[in-house]
Amino acid sequence: MRDVVEIGIGREAVRTYELEDISLVPSRPLCSHREVSLDWKMDAYQFDLPFVADGSDALASPDFVIEMGKNGGLGVFNAEGLWSRWENAEEKIAEVRKAALESGDVVTPVTLLQELSREPIKKELLTAAVKKIHDSGVVTAVRVSPQHARELGPLLVEAGIDILFVQGTMVSAQYVWEGEELPLDIKELVRGTDIPVVVGGCVNYHTAMHLMRTGAAGIVVGYGATEGITTTGEVLGINVAMATAIADAAAARRDYMEESGGRYVHVIANGDLNSSGDIAKAIACGADAVMAGPLLAQAQEAAGKGVYWPIVAGHPANPRGAVVPVMTEYEADDEDYDGPTLEVILHGPSSEPFGTCDLAGGLRRSMAKCGYTSLKAFQRVELTVH
Repeated sequence: MRDVVEIGIGREAVRTYELEDISLVPSRPLCSHREVSLDWKMDAYQFDLPFVADGSDALASPDFVIEMGKNGGLGVFNAEGLWSRWENAEEKIAEVRKAALESGDVVTPVTLLQELSREPIKKELLTAAVKKIHDSGVVTAVRVSPQHARELGPLLVEAGIDILFVQGTMVSAQYVWEGEELPLDIKELVRGTDIPVVVGGCVNYHTAMHLMRTGAAGIVVGYGATEGITTTGEVLGINVAMATAIADAAAARRDYMEESGGRYVHVIANGDLNSSGDIAKAIACGADAVMAGPLLAQAQEAAGKGVYWPIVAGHPANPRGAVVPVMTEYEADDEDYDGPTLEVILHGPSSEPFGTCDLAGGLRRSMAKCGYTSLKAFQRVELTVH
């Protein structure tokens, strides 16, 4: 039963919960963290970790995506990012990084990012980046926006990608607008694509159910909300209470399995993930995997080297994110950036005590202390609200 409150005469709202509002309750016999498996499989692809790196240019150079795959996770390359627009994308990203560290305001780096994002996508750069990732042997996943899915999707499939992400701030199974161009039909797109398609974001049961019915292999819950970085709440008034959103999507997955005769759709949580403890709580709420951005942006291998911005920060007219340093312990403004390696962030060992490194170790120990050895079983752990 939903917790509905009256916010005024004739107007009600549903009470929802953030990840920080809940806690795990160990209520089973403990097990060793060495017995815990973090294996995650989506369609035909097996991963050692339930961690997906988002497609922000601050992270996802082809080299970073490859490194993410070699460390057991999944990196997502953004087909519409600077790497597909500029031959010297690394230099352009360094300019954005420098503007964020030296300008002293939030507008200057966003303005620069908007200018750089106006450069047209060059298909030869995009296919070259995809080929580099594919030739490395890791699973090749690429993100497109719903607006460019029709145009770029077939090109990417032909280039040899393994998984297509159709991802925006909010995505619906069908789009309705007036004009000469036909609106995008996600179901038609998914069923006309010969590889697994992941779609998102969504924030409620009904949208999750509709997206699952398109035939998608997975859905993304949330839009990557992170306090101080994403500004979708300030710009659009849309905030996502991730604990409730994940649990609602998991309920849709359960109901869709019954409706479809057993077809399983993966739920990937994207937002408010600031530590390994948040990752544990997201999976406990029902996520199969998590999509991380700022947590991974501190890596030496990340393109922004300690500076992060969401994909929507470069929107030409309505930016919904800032370009900000995500490091505190390390000197982000040092030319020889000395942040932790991606391997340390994911696997440790680390001396960092707040759960921003050794993410896999933190998740394993959380599961072990609650008495679970698999991710799927961990979704049944007892929870409390503060």
